[in-house]
Amino acid sequence: MKLFSGGCLCGQVQISARGEPLRIGICHCTKCRQESGSAFTFYGVWPARQFQSTGETSELNGQHFCPRCGSRLFALNDLEAEFKLGILSEAPTPLVPSYELWVKRREPWLRPIEGAAQYQENRE
Repeated sequence: MKLFSGGCLCGQVQISARGEPLRIGICHCTKCRQESGSAFTFYGVWPARQFQSTGETSELNGQHFCPRCGSRLFALNDLEAEFKLGILSEAPTPLVPSYELWVKRREPWLRPIEGAAQYQENRE
């Protein structure tokens, strides 16, 4: 079973997810732009039971981050774990987005991901 792992910038928090993700996406919404400090967020979603983290995190609005270095890391509920794929140790990753959210906010110089579903706002 494939293992995806990584951590925060300072190494205090480590994450891992086993198996294939439920979905991979890119989001261009205002919240994701502000949270990442970039034009979009690249993330994956796994069943919560396949996700593990070690190290102390702080939480704001459901998003966990490292209190030492500030790296944005993951969101977790009883069913799913979503984490930023930029924190994975393997780069580039073999993971390809199957959809893009909030494309109405996508920067005009970014092109749509070929083959990915395009949503003006959230998934329908």
